[in-house]
Amino acid sequence: MKEYHITTVATNNPTILKFEANHFLVKGNYEYKNIDEAKDSPLAQQLFYLPFVKTVYIASNFVALERFDIVTWDDVKDEVAQNLVEYLNAGQPIVNEANSSEKQHITVYAEVTPNPSVMKFVANKRIVPASFEFKNIDEAKDSNLAKELFHFPFVKEVFFDENYVSVTKYEVKEWDDITMELREFIRNFLMEGKEVVSESASKKGIEEKKSEQEAALDDTSKQIIDILEEYVKPAVASDGGNIVFQSYEEDSKTVNVVLQGACSGCPSSTFTLKNGIETMLKNMLGDKVNEVVALNG
Repeated sequence: MKEYHITTVATNNPTILKFEANHFLVKGNYEYKNIDEAKDSPLAQQLFYLPFVKTVYIASNFVALERFDIVTWDDVKDEVAQNLVEYLNAGQPIVNEANSSEKQHITVYAEVTPNPSVMKFVANKRIVPASFEFKNIDEAKDSNLAKELFHFPFVKEVFFDENYVSVTKYEVKEWDDITMELREFIRNFLMEGKEVVSESASKKGIEEKKSEQEAALDDTSKQIIDILEEYVKPAVASDGGNIVFQSYEEDSKTVNVVLQGACSGCPSSTFTLKNGIETMLKNMLGDKVNEVVALNG
């Protein structure tokens, strides 16, 4: 029998705290605003008995809770984590997914990006726990959705992050001709409750993300990562892309970053992002940064 451990992880929203488990909890993505909505989730129902719980999110390997202002997380997070550990280790049900999947309504909309070769398809649910980039069908062995997308002859690359899919196309087709087809294909895939990325790959992605955060980096590198996370990544994600810190060269004061998704290969993003990030880092870190080198993923 699995033994569960819980780690608390802060989010950008101070009222929402993530409780990450060391094993996967569910295949789907679930959001409950009240105890009535949580009728298919015994775990969420239990959590709503806590008077400060406003919203419950359950996905992949975590439970995220939004609280009312009557408490602070510092006052209650340890107790909640302990309750979750006891609940999970007792083998109690989390979500009755057979019931929930029948009623799960998925919407997907297409959104243009600054890169004319890339279209972003946004779902109303979280679909992956970390970012994944696939340059070809061989790289997509751990993702059924990516593999199936590569069967479209005009699909060149696929990128997943949070709640969206960015598709890079070959020039053989125009977006006007294929956007609706791709949008419906992705929506139907998600509606059927299929696994977007395999459990092992998702777990690896989460572990890699944690190891990056916990790596023994110098103080300047940590400052750069914090700036990218807070000021750059949200804007880049809204355009269907991602930026990853690669390294900091102290001698030359050079910052190396990797552009992914819609940002990779974009005619304007390499120049715009490089100079925008470079200016920001110089302003915030002074003479610690001379140059930013942006590489395509």
